[in-house]
Amino acid sequence: MHKKENFVQSMTLEGGSELLIRCMQKTDVPEVAKLEAEIFSVPWSEKSFLEEVEREERLFVVAYIGEQLAGYCGVIPSFDEADITNVAVAPWTRRKGVAEKMLTTAMEWAGKNGVDAYTLEVRKGNAGAIALYEKLGFVSEGIRRNFYEKPVEDAVIMWKR
Repeated sequence: MHKKENFVQSMTLEGGSELLIRCMQKTDVPEVAKLEAEIFSVPWSEKSFLEEVEREERLFVVAYIGEQLAGYCGVIPSFDEADITNVAVAPWTRRKGVAEKMLTTAMEWAGKNGVDAYTLEVRKGNAGAIALYEKLGFVSEGIRRNFYEKPVEDAVIMWKR
């Protein structure tokens, strides 16, 4: 297992902004939970994020542009597979490549730790996210009926193997 503390990447986004991606730390959690509550109708709590940050085998990354949180996502490995969870990008950073860079970076880390297959669920109506996941090599392999609440919606199950 690679040390998460050493996991930091800096890159330039389309348009020239500098994006820093690193492991989520306890000090990030209040801001992450705030963004989570703004984006998702059934958000995770601060406590849930803190529990994930404390687990060595899990990787939750944050992305910053300057001092502002641009996004976050999680990778929860289980043997040679991992669940991608909580992919969120602040509204002011959408369509700038933040989600793609976070996901690519997190999957590279997971790959170095033995993961070779990834799965996720996405709202059936979230065409932008589905297009991004397809660009990254994910394919639709099923539907989870009424998976999401507020509003109720099916989830598309996607895999990258």
